[in-house]
Amino acid sequence: MSRADAVAPVAGVAQPEPDHREERADLAAAFRWAARLNLHEAVANHFSLAVSDDGAQFLINPNGRHFSRIRASELLLLDANDPHTMDRPDAPDPTAWAIHGAVHRNVPQGRCVLHVHSKYATVLATLRDSSMPPIDQNTMRFYERIAVDDGFDGMGLGDEGERLSRCIGNHEVLVLGNHGVLVVGPTVARAFDTLYYFERACETLITAYMTGKELRVVSDAVARKTAEQWAAYPNISENYFRELKAILDEDEPDYRW
Repeated sequence: MSRADAVAPVAGVAQPEPDHREERADLAAAFRWAARLNLHEAVANHFSLAVSDDGAQFLINPNGRHFSRIRASELLLLDANDPHTMDRPDAPDPTAWAIHGAVHRNVPQGRCVLHVHSKYATVLATLRDSSMPPIDQNTMRFYERIAVDDGFDGMGLGDEGERLSRCIGNHEVLVLGNHGVLVVGPTVARAFDTLYYFERACETLITAYMTGKELRVVSDAVARKTAEQWAAYPNISENYFRELKAILDEDEPDYRW
């Protein structure tokens, strides 16, 4: 299949509205890859992306749709300040609205918001100490860059989203105690890259804990230096996400439509 064929409309599949076409394609790609990497849980998790300058208008997955089937045209366009959102005939999942609506209202750096119950991040969230000691390059990426929520109070309804949006502060990763993880970023590429590496870091840490052996923890100076090197590494998120979309363009081009 040629690249042109890969991104051509699929017969019988509606094309997305012309508004926010690239943003829709990026977010749909993130859903598809999250499913491939088994980061999702049934149809219970949610991704969103702000499309207005103030961050209030955002795209989010429709209620009940599996990540592996989401297409760009199916993404809901919501307004974080609309009190009647849940009265819509196509209303989003209640927890999606509560959490993502609050983050898009309150967290300026949260243009893209990814929330999952991925295996290893959720294990970390169940530990009394949900911090991440710097034991390898991936865990060092998140040194002093993680917030931990220890106020779990149910399934993300009511005021839970407001509390979580306050808890994340200026961080990109919020470990949701007893729950999962929430990642924010300025773009889909940046947020997805952060989510991917955070789950890898959690996998390494949890596996190391399982050995029962003493951890080889580096000094604060080395951990901080490595985290800064990660932050300065050129185009790492963009290159990774570009390649993921290229694979989808060949294998599952319908994600764009």
